[in-house]
Amino acid sequence: MPPLVDHHCHGVARSALDAAAFESFLTESDAPAAPGTTSFDTQLGFAMRRWCPPLLGLEPHCPPAHYLARRRELGPAVVTRRLLRATGIAVYLVDTGPRGGPGPGPGPGPGDLTPAQELAALGGATAREIVRLELLAEDAADATRTAESFLDGLAEAVRGAARTAAGFKSVIAYRYGLDFAPGPPGPGEVREAARRWLAGRAPGGRLTDPVLLRHLLWSAAGTGLPLQLHTGFGDPDVTLHRADPLLLTDFVRAVRPTGCPLILLHGYPYHRSAAYLASAYPHVYADVGLALSHAGARAGAVLAEVLELVPFGKLLFSTDAYGLPELYVVGARLFREALTGLLAGWTAAGAWSHGDAARVAAMICADNARRVYRLEM
Repeated sequence: MPPLVDHHCHGVARSALDAAAFESFLTESDAPAAPGTTSFDTQLGFAMRRWCPPLLGLEPHCPPAHYLARRRELGPAVVTRRLLRATGIAVYLVDTGPRGGPGPGPGPGPGDLTPAQELAALGGATAREIVRLELLAEDAADATRTAESFLDGLAEAVRGAARTAAGFKSVIAYRYGLDFAPGPPGPGEVREAARRWLAGRAPGGRLTDPVLLRHLLWSAAGTGLPLQLHTGFGDPDVTLHRADPLLLTDFVRAVRPTGCPLILLHGYPYHRSAAYLASAYPHVYADVGLALSHAGARAGAVLAEVLELVPFGKLLFSTDAYGLPELYVVGARLFREALTGLLAGWTAAGAWSHGDAARVAAMICADNARRVYRLEM
């Protein structure tokens, strides 16, 4: 298969991790495993133990303690370089959030995560940034005291980011839910929401106001850059039934005249819903990156369900790796294994030609992302 474009991922930890910190990245929970259990005993944990130990000179499926000891022996920089360079990822599109603190996602503080270009250098690849909208608003709020200056600063921040970023990302699914009013809020409504939020906000406080979250979405849509939207499962900060991508249907319809590409991330357990939206609306795309990693040995079943309906030019590869370079290995390996197995079965049955299978694999691995994000081919 061709080199991969990972269109949604994050930095990895620079420093050494103890066993508890390492294990925290193997789950979407915000708490340690229940007494008497371990997060290594999951599909993701087993997949990590299958694919990563050989890259560090160990046997597949070695005990977690042996793997962690080898990791400490080699050191974070060597481990990260070895693992990333074994993934076949040629381009990273790196989400600039999270910055640590409460959700989405556990992990180290912002200073310990590799930024886009450092990640690319370690992986022998190239990188572009995907800018987290909510962080733009929070940074603008930290720099001002009035609603007017906040909104002016936010507008300039969005314009400035659009000049260099590959796209934008929103976690409105976490901050409010996907059942928001679909249309753009009016100027007066936005100003009043800004005044209300700033008046009650502590320094560094998160943006949860639904009016301002909608304002961010429509501001990003106006730039023409792709807009990633978290859908489906995640850490306990998300209320899962309010993260069903079908709740976005009216927004999808409303934003269509702008031409803004919408990329529905993850989806699980609503990945079939995301595939439907991608099939029904020309500006909607789908991705199952996080779902495949957590599905582990069942990744092929999840990918097959998405491929039932999604147009093949509308599905993108990602790992959503965060914190651990191991998650890049797992995401890439499970994706390749799943796609290779499905295509082999369909070609053997005569349902697909070998030429079409190779062409679709190239599309999903890289070509679709290069087209949607306008990357150099």
